[in-house]
Amino acid sequence: MFRIVIVEDDRYLREELLHTFRKAGYEAEAPASFASVEEEVLALRPDLVVLDVNLPGKSGYELCKSMKRKSAFPILILTARDTLADELTALGLGADDFLPKPCHPDRLLARAGRLLRTWRRISPLLEVGPLSLDAETYKLTCRDRVLLLPETEGKLLELLMESYPGIVGKKELFSSVWGTEEFVDENILQVNLSRLRKSLTQIGLGDIVQNIRGKGYVLEVDGL
Repeated sequence: MFRIVIVEDDRYLREELLHTFRKAGYEAEAPASFASVEEEVLALRPDLVVLDVNLPGKSGYELCKSMKRKSAFPILILTARDTLADELTALGLGADDFLPKPCHPDRLLARAGRLLRTWRRISPLLEVGPLSLDAETYKLTCRDRVLLLPETEGKLLELLMESYPGIVGKKELFSSVWGTEEFVDENILQVNLSRLRKSLTQIGLGDIVQNIRGKGYVLEVDGL
């Protein structure tokens, strides 16, 4: 599940944006405070940031420029400042898209979806805690430890990382990894999960794939 972080100081608009993205199936969060907003945003590890310009403390322009130097996620500027000069300034500082307020929710979702799809093609890296997985080669890195996973095991881990911290059900695993929910022996899933855990044990990560009885599987990376 993609994580969207909303940086907006208007409380009512912020709640509306959070509701819009959550209703569309995204995980949506907002920093708790503007005192250390940049640090909070980076700690949330977003797949996309929706950023206002007029903010307390640092402006959205400053945040955009700074976060682009430190991170690898797209930024969509959403602001009431709607002149061409504002748009060119935002894009010049590294923003990936620009929308003026008020903005229809469907337009915002369409632009956000396009950015996420484009960015995923450009950057195949998935990151969860200290884990980094190249979704093209299934090369897993955890600090100074490196592991190259076979394709099926890599696909399983990729889905668990995409969905983190959510639980992935068996049907979703079957559909994403084997392309169908029908005529797939559940033993195949258990065998491949066992193989994945065994592979992860080589770099001390054998316990990160947890079974939540009756619900599915989830990654546990706290304490790594």
